[in-house]
Amino acid sequence: MRIGIVCPYSWDVPGGVQFHIRDLAEYFIRLGHDVSVLAPADDDTPLPSYVVSAGRAVPVPYNGSVARLNFGFLSAARVRRWLHDGEFDVVHIHEPSSPSLGLLACWAAQGPLVATFHTSNPRSKAMIAAYSILQAALEKISARIAVSEYARRTLVEHLGGDAVVIPNGVDVDFFAKAEPNPEWQGDTLGFVGRIDEPRKGLPVLMKALPKILAERPQTRLLVAGRGDEEEAVENLPAELRSRVEFLGMVSDEDKARFLRSVDLYVAPNTGGESFGIILVEAMSAGAPVLASDLDAFAQVLDQGAAGELFANEDADALADAALRLLADPERRAELRERGSAHVRRFDWSTVGADILSVYETVTAGAAAVAAAEDDRTTSLLSRFGLARD
Repeated sequence: MRIGIVCPYSWDVPGGVQFHIRDLAEYFIRLGHDVSVLAPADDDTPLPSYVVSAGRAVPVPYNGSVARLNFGFLSAARVRRWLHDGEFDVVHIHEPSSPSLGLLACWAAQGPLVATFHTSNPRSKAMIAAYSILQAALEKISARIAVSEYARRTLVEHLGGDAVVIPNGVDVDFFAKAEPNPEWQGDTLGFVGRIDEPRKGLPVLMKALPKILAERPQTRLLVAGRGDEEEAVENLPAELRSRVEFLGMVSDEDKARFLRSVDLYVAPNTGGESFGIILVEAMSAGAPVLASDLDAFAQVLDQGAAGELFANEDADALADAALRLLADPERRAELRERGSAHVRRFDWSTVGADILSVYETVTAGAAAVAAAEDDRTTSLLSRFGLARD
């Protein structure tokens, strides 16, 4: 099958949607499918062989964050050329409602279209305002996927229609088989995310840290991600700042080792999450998870059975839960076991097969419609004694 996948966000600024698209493309390539991904990217960005650049993106505030998107006449021309050259059996657009390549592809593409909606934002004024512009494009979509029930709810409430829920995927074994790093082991809390993006919740964790260190002064917080490190600790007492270690951006291999090493992974995100791929990665690596009780996080953690939850933005609740778990190795072992079993449903062997089933359904439907049209044309010609060329 020839599969075209459209990424709305810049390939050179890593994020959950980009990782999902990368892993999905590579899963299908391993199965023998012909896959091309169209994505915004700076000219000097090294790209995998299956990624085609649609040009540089620009930063735009979107869903409580800053997304790097690509839109305009030049981008539209590149989308049309990619679609023409690709001759795809199915085109899979991610975030078609964002002002980027997905929407342009939705307007330009012919044939079977699949769209995945990642955004969870129950009060999106932008989506409401853009409905009349989006409606004609969205009506061309053959099948809709939402990565969670909360992303599906956002779609239904803002744009109408419905979607099948298929979660983000993870290569579970990649994380499960990673080798722990001894330097990251021993009374360690872990955090992965953009330091300077407030909704990732690092300020909440920093606010909880003094209470944790007062009872367990040997504890360290390891932070992996880009951002202003000095600003991140500016509200932390000076004598405690040495207990925070910033690792900067880490490779996929080091992220897996990181998650295999920490005693407790903390996800203090405050909102705007439709899924929680880092929770799945942490469970895959065997890390006990403590997360804010966002609806999407609760769903990923099986309502607290596969990881513990604390009240969103409550630093004291975070500290109390972290102290209890750090002092209870048996409970952490229980969470590891439950998480490792629960996370198998998010493995690409399951998620990829579900998405491929959607592709097969829409391509079969398109083929049936084309065959019916062909039969109708042949019948009309025969009635008038004409033959097809």
